[in-house]
Amino acid sequence: MKKIIKLIVNEFENETRIDFFLTKKKKELSRTRVKKLILNKYLKINNIIIKNPSKKVSAGDKIIFEIPDPKKVSLKPYDYKLDILYEDEDLIVINKLSGISMHPAVGNYDNTIVNALMNYNKKLSNIGDELRPGIVHRIDKDTSGLIVVAKNNLSHENLSNQFAKHTITRAYQALIWGKLRPSHGRIETLITRSSKNRQMMEVGISKGKIAITKYKTLEIFENEKIPTFSLIECRLETGRTHQIRVHMSHKGNNILGDKKYKKKFKKIKNIDPNIEETILKLDRQFLHAKVLGFIHPKTGDHLEFSSNLPKNLNDILKKLRNSNK
Repeated sequence: MKKIIKLIVNEFENETRIDFFLTKKKKELSRTRVKKLILNKYLKINNIIIKNPSKKVSAGDKIIFEIPDPKKVSLKPYDYKLDILYEDEDLIVINKLSGISMHPAVGNYDNTIVNALMNYNKKLSNIGDELRPGIVHRIDKDTSGLIVVAKNNLSHENLSNQFAKHTITRAYQALIWGKLRPSHGRIETLITRSSKNRQMMEVGISKGKIAITKYKTLEIFENEKIPTFSLIECRLETGRTHQIRVHMSHKGNNILGDKKYKKKFKKIKNIDPNIEETILKLDRQFLHAKVLGFIHPKTGDHLEFSSNLPKNLNDILKKLRNSNK
């Protein structure tokens, strides 16, 4: 059944944003979900529908906030073997392979992680978008590595809050063209949708959302037989769409194999033909979600998981290391 929340704003809450106000009052709700419900006309202030999440409330305002019934999910199961690293009654941690999307969307409604979970007959949270049951966060189709999926609504809200507050540990490994300068540091920019291609993102000058990536160089591959590459680790303080890919492209150090934010491969004289073939044949970006850590929504325990690089990425590193000898 739908839930109706009725509140009155106190004096000390005067001039508080309504989305902050509701999130503070109902800690089980993530700010993202509160915003979405407000935009979908589920909020009334003094009996007037409000669609602005940033509206400030005044002392004495009467708040009516409706939480609708979860939508029923009707998705086709997909016979696909998932690499499940951990599972309990509240959540599932999956080591995702590259080449599979997280959830159904235009152009692919059947062959996704969500459909695979349906095939496993997993019970998932059902709040929010009906095509994304259980999906708390996403990694790109051609990125591999760790994701966490919620099996019930309380877990979903709790994990969403951790992501919103940037308390989740997320470390990625990437192989980039060239060398980063400085070799370790912090990138902070705005990220917004590209004005030229709506499927891409770009660093914004005056508009967009704050995006912060901490990075460090782990290894550099550099000699006369290969282009210069660097293996780096990136830790996310925010989780914007394509964040690492956009930040590396902005630095001029695109990720190897990235089709959207790609660097044109230039012919290099005397290049090791084996390495050249490997570079040209890579059918994904060299980006892997290696570490994922969070607080368990029910027990309060800190859980942290690590995932090895897939074989095709590790093989590239082996060839580059051999060329350095």
